[in-house]
Amino acid sequence: MKSGLAEGHSVTIMTEVTPDMHAQFEGDVVHPVYSTVSMVYHMEWASRKIILPYLEEGEEGMGARVTVEHMAPARTGSSLEIKATVINYEGSIILTEVTVKDSKNDRIIGKGEVKQVVLPKEKIRERIEKI
Repeated sequence: MKSGLAEGHSVTIMTEVTPDMHAQFEGDVVHPVYSTVSMVYHMEWASRKIILPYLEEGEEGMGARVTVEHMAPARTGSSLEIKATVINYEGSIILTEVTVKDSKNDRIIGKGEVKQVVLPKEKIRERIEKI
């Protein structure tokens, strides 16, 4: 990895809750609110955006763990702020703390952690081929 990434570095992304983000299984909407699946996606995306500027040409990040607590619902049209902050960076392992807030009322929708591991692309390819 390129130098410069450090604990405390953060990235914020914004999204608006849309019907495709509703809690659903096999196309059947269970609740017309922001799903945990969508929250995990956005947590991983914000965390990934932290490492992207620091990846060398032959490197790639892989998700290794996600922990999430979905604390409150968010309706369709809610504007969400997803902030990921590096809380631990050792070698090739980056751990981020992520918070999802409704930006209109500053209500916390969820929080969690995302662990990423940066590996050579060749090593990732070899692992995939062994599956």
